[in-house]
Amino acid sequence: MKIDIVSVFPEYFDVLNLSLFGKAQAKGLIEVHAHNLRDWTHDVHHSVDDTPVGGGAGMVMKPAVWAECLDELLGLEPADATPDAAVDTATDTAAGKPVLIFPNPSAPLFTQRDATELSHADHLLFGCGRYEGYDARIPAYYRAQGVNVREYSIGDYVLNGGEVATSVMLEAITRLIPGFMGNPESIVEESYTGEGALLEHRQYTKPAQWRGLNVPDVLLSGDHGKVDRFRRDEALTRTNDIRPDLIEQLGCKALDKADRKTLMALGWEVSGEHPRRRGK
Repeated sequence: MKIDIVSVFPEYFDVLNLSLFGKAQAKGLIEVHAHNLRDWTHDVHHSVDDTPVGGGAGMVMKPAVWAECLDELLGLEPADATPDAAVDTATDTAAGKPVLIFPNPSAPLFTQRDATELSHADHLLFGCGRYEGYDARIPAYYRAQGVNVREYSIGDYVLNGGEVATSVMLEAITRLIPGFMGNPESIVEESYTGEGALLEHRQYTKPAQWRGLNVPDVLLSGDHGKVDRFRRDEALTRTNDIRPDLIEQLGCKALDKADRKTLMALGWEVSGEHPRRRGK
């Protein structure tokens, strides 16, 4: 996978040379290039922003600078927008074309499903906004040129720029590339993973007793069936307590008898298509 990142602080991404990400680059699984947006400016101050049209606080990143940068990285010639050329982003990820991604706190939430889909792309290009953000015509223009453009938020909060959000998304995406993780089985039961995603059960290591706190006895029993059931029940319970919205997305037909028993004890009806809170 080729990864291009555009930022006014490209040195921020030196961190990608560490740990598994660094090893993946050394193995040739991913190729990362961080670009300084100011390299595409032409004024003495290397300005990338201007005041917002209509007034207001802060500064907005200019479309002309971004366009010169993105045209070069995407191999496009300048052209007027042609809206009819916009791609269907739901089907175009694996077509060998680049995916252009802008972190944006006002965009749809980035999920594990998005990470899984994007892990199959050949080329990701991230544009890191700053200040009050980027001119809205930038993603609109590239969609109209037929580019697969995504805008994502990583949560209900605002950061100073898109660099942190880009790092978060990159880690979620690249760890799903075959060969990235040392043990691929480690991602199978993780939170939010797969159909019927739940929060992961709690994990423990040795010693079995530490500062008056004990590992649950069942995990020491050697009975793999009981261990699996304990972990599944804990995943259901934790999800019920923390993210009940994920319980509501489960398919009742995919639940086994023990799952149904656990959910019913937690106050769910499991006779329909999806679980629902008793009394709702």
